[in-house]
Amino acid sequence: MLEKFKQRSYELEHIDTGNYTPEEYEGCIVELQRVNRWLGDSNVLQNTLLRDVALRDLKRFSVLDVGAGSGELLRVASRWAQRTGRLIHAVGLELNERSAQAIIEDSQSTINAVRADALRLPFADGQFDYVICSLFTHHFVDEQVIQIFSEMSRVARYRIFVIDLHRHPIAYFLYTTIGKVFLHTRLLREDGALSILRSFKSEELYDLGTRTGLKNLSVARHFPFRLVLSAEATAVSSYASPHIRSDRAA
Repeated sequence: MLEKFKQRSYELEHIDTGNYTPEEYEGCIVELQRVNRWLGDSNVLQNTLLRDVALRDLKRFSVLDVGAGSGELLRVASRWAQRTGRLIHAVGLELNERSAQAIIEDSQSTINAVRADALRLPFADGQFDYVICSLFTHHFVDEQVIQIFSEMSRVARYRIFVIDLHRHPIAYFLYTTIGKVFLHTRLLREDGALSILRSFKSEELYDLGTRTGLKNLSVARHFPFRLVLSAEATAVSSYASPHIRSDRAA
């Protein structure tokens, strides 16, 4: 059994092939928000992006979430900014039209949505202070991951943070046994286990960052079974709030 954890799987998930109904996707959005809260991705954000903002003592900051899903992590960042007296400009980038719509529907006016391809980000160099993505890069082959890292670093001013799954037998076992008791949508029940097999080990993620040419690179483990790649942004520019056309304004 342990053989299948030695290398990444490249078997496509239902979410990648489009093998799902509109009703299944709607259910997936709702349930995925709940799962992410259970598994503590908001805590990971607190210990990475939000900690860096606090250490720099930024009174306002901008963040782009690549492959933002329904925008849950941006809402976490927005609530934190409000509690700590900061101004935030947040943008969720999604290729999927329904996900981009969900970002708008579930968020406050501080969060916008843009439909675009993560491999070709439609933003200027250094347009955002931070660029993040969560549970996204495992959907891509290695060369595409490198391209995503490069684009994220290009449009960031300070740092990028990449949160993804740690390919670990215990994570897989827990998901396929205990986890499925609480999951109701087919997309999460079937895709979730495959996502773990498509994900990374620390050294693999670090190697992809190195191949991208990222500077001040680190990969750390976070509970539960998360890896976080952090790196210095490529672009260096003076702060300016991004002025971009968003779906909210459309």
